[in-house]
Amino acid sequence: MNYLNTEGMIAGLAITCMIIAGVTLSTSSGKAQTNSKVKNIILVHGAFIDGSGWQGVYEILTQKGYNVTVTQNPLSSLQADVETLNRAIERQDGPVILVGHSYGGSIITEGGNSGKVAGLVYVAAFQPDEKESALDLAKSAPDLSNGGILPPDAHGMLYYDKAKFHQGFAADLSKKQAEFMWASQGAFAAGAIAAPMSKVAWKTKPSWSVIATEDNAINPVLQRRMSERSGATVTEVKASHAVFISQPKAVAQVIEAAAQGALTAKK
Repeated sequence: MNYLNTEGMIAGLAITCMIIAGVTLSTSSGKAQTNSKVKNIILVHGAFIDGSGWQGVYEILTQKGYNVTVTQNPLSSLQADVETLNRAIERQDGPVILVGHSYGGSIITEGGNSGKVAGLVYVAAFQPDEKESALDLAKSAPDLSNGGILPPDAHGMLYYDKAKFHQGFAADLSKKQAEFMWASQGAFAAGAIAAPMSKVAWKTKPSWSVIATEDNAINPVLQRRMSERSGATVTEVKASHAVFISQPKAVAQVIEAAAQGALTAKK
């Protein structure tokens, strides 16, 4: 009788262990699946605009549970902008995706070498190589802005021509919105865009690229050439240079793809 009871207890214990094992396996599997997605996103603006332009993208990503940080770059030098990015990276509690628009692509290229950085997303952005600057790249393709960027002022700062801003930078936004963007542009040091890269993150990190096909600020031909060189996964969007403002959903989708694929992507 005792033997039968013992046998029953052993059988029950075995079933219980199998159930626990199944739950553990399911939980572990679920955790692995969750951990395969990068939750931290840093959005880096470029020249002639500030971080508020990312609001639409920010709202889409935060609603989906991502932890999003938006930098406010001094634009006084590439070094200062990279330092701003590095401080933001240090504050993250795990792997991070860096997203750069325009000159912001130079910032994430130079500043994206941290071990925390899992991937890079270039949004109508420069992707310089070693010893190459954004200015070098800009000069390598026809200027479609009709000279929209004015010569440096007495302080070595660059500004965008008011008469050419709407068509050259934000043609798919309203004239009223473009006028406000122009009025609120910050000073941009000419030395920042001319600074060469010392270490290029896209050579060791998987990258994604949003090409704005109607961009008059960075020639789409140049965007394609840079993306091919970096091996980026490319998405083309019919938009102006302000694609991150005019098409936030399309841009957010690419960022999500990077967040979901960066940890398993091979470079």
